[in-house]
Amino acid sequence: MATRIVLTYDDLAALPPDSKRYELLEGELYVTPSPRPRHQMVVGNLYLILAEHVRRLGLGEVFLSPIDVILTNITVVEPDLVYLDAARLAQVSERAIEGPPTLAIEVLSPSTAAADRGIKRQLAARYGVPHYWLVDADARVIETYRLADDVYEPGPRLEGTTPAPLPPFPDLLLDPPAVWR
Repeated sequence: MATRIVLTYDDLAALPPDSKRYELLEGELYVTPSPRPRHQMVVGNLYLILAEHVRRLGLGEVFLSPIDVILTNITVVEPDLVYLDAARLAQVSERAIEGPPTLAIEVLSPSTAAADRGIKRQLAARYGVPHYWLVDADARVIETYRLADDVYEPGPRLEGTTPAPLPPFPDLLLDPPAVWR
């Protein structure tokens, strides 16, 4: 039987820079190619909308990928967008966000959808990320999840053309055309 090698954050940090995204999922290296242009447009639109709202109301900070989120020494994820409410801002260090953010947002790509819906969502719940969004740019849908007893419960969805608030931002009406343009 082969011995499983468990990688740590130090191993991840030692990788040479290239155009791929590297994450550690329970000590196993997970590698994905650079995102497609449509993916990046939606990430950028969401970032502009959320960052402006969060800054205007003094709610914390929104971070745009690439940024490491160290959940444990062997679980380091890189969501497309990360929101930290004001109470969690002390988790920002020189190297990464160290601990669970308030919200992790994953914009689905063909190469990441299975992991984003599966293992990454499970790990986010296990390590206490209160809110998790899955953004399907092709279907033009945002699914939200709220942590309840270490598992995610489905929450409101953004779909169609009607603006709607999504947790954890009750005062922000997300306008679908602004997200998908």
